[in-house]
Amino acid sequence: MLSPALHEAYRRDGFVVLPDIFTPSEVDALRRVTDAFVEKARQVAANNDIYDLEDSHTLAAPRVRRIKTPHLFDPEYACAARHPKIVGLLRDLWGTVRFDTGKLNMKSAGYGAPVEWHQDWAFYPHTNDDLAAVGIMLDDCTLENGPMLVLPGSHLGPIYDHHGPDGRFCGAFDPRACGLDVSGAVPCLGKAGSITIHHVRAVHGSATNLSGKDRRFLQFQYRAADAWPLLGFKDGIEKFDELLLAGMPTLTPRLTAVPVRLPLPPAEYQGSIYENQRATGARFFATASLAAD
Repeated sequence: MLSPALHEAYRRDGFVVLPDIFTPSEVDALRRVTDAFVEKARQVAANNDIYDLEDSHTLAAPRVRRIKTPHLFDPEYACAARHPKIVGLLRDLWGTVRFDTGKLNMKSAGYGAPVEWHQDWAFYPHTNDDLAAVGIMLDDCTLENGPMLVLPGSHLGPIYDHHGPDGRFCGAFDPRACGLDVSGAVPCLGKAGSITIHHVRAVHGSATNLSGKDRRFLQFQYRAADAWPLLGFKDGIEKFDELLLAGMPTLTPRLTAVPVRLPLPPAEYQGSIYENQRATGARFFATASLAAD
C-alpha cells in the first residue's frame, strides 16, 4: 500500500520513487528478455513496430533506443505491466485502474539518447488527469547514467506548448523559451527493482547516458477507469474494458477542469517520442554526438 506520507508526496510533488517493488529474480527475468530483444535487433535495419533504433545502430553493433509496446511481444513484460504491487499502489491513488500502454527506454551505456523536457499529458489528454506512468528500473539509476528528472509541483501548473517551429506537435518544449526554471528538477535514483510513479502532467526529461553503465527503464502508462481519452480509443469499448485492472467499467467519464492543449496537427516524425522530438528545434540536452565534438 501507498503510505499516507508517500500519498501526500505524490500529491505535492507529482512523483515518488519506491524501492524493492520487483524482486531480483523478477528483474533478472526482464533483463534476459531485454537482452534477447537487443540481440534480435541485429536483423533489423530501420525502425519498425517493435524497435526504435539509435542513429548509430548497425547490424553488426545493434543499438536499440526503445522497445515499443513490449507487453505485446513477451509475457514477462505483460506480467510486469499487471504486477499486483503496481496495481495496488495505483488503486490506492485512484480507486480504479485501467492500463494504457508501455515502452522500454534503453539508455544504453555511452550513447543512450536524451529525452527532452515534456509532459505526458500533452500526448494523450483525457477527461480528467488521474493518469500516471510507472517506471521500472532494470538497472541501478544513478546521477551518471541519465536518470529521469522530474520538476516537483509542475503537475499543478500549466500545460506547455509542445509544438515545434512549424506549428506541428513535436512532443517537447524548451523551458528557456517559456521562462520555466528547471534547475530544481529532481533525479529519480534507485536500485534495480525500484519503481517511479509520476503524474501525467509532471514536467520531466532525461539527459544522454554518457556513462559506462546501462539505464534500462521499463515504463507503463495507467489511468483511472473513468478517465477517457479525448482523442478517442480506436479499438472500441470492448478492448478498452479489457484494459481494466481494478474496479468496474463505466460509461460515464469523469469530467474535471483540467487544462488541455491537443497534440494537433500531429508530429511530422512518427514512431516514438524520440522521432517526434526530432522537430523540436532548440535542444536542451546534449546528444552523444555533440558531447563527443
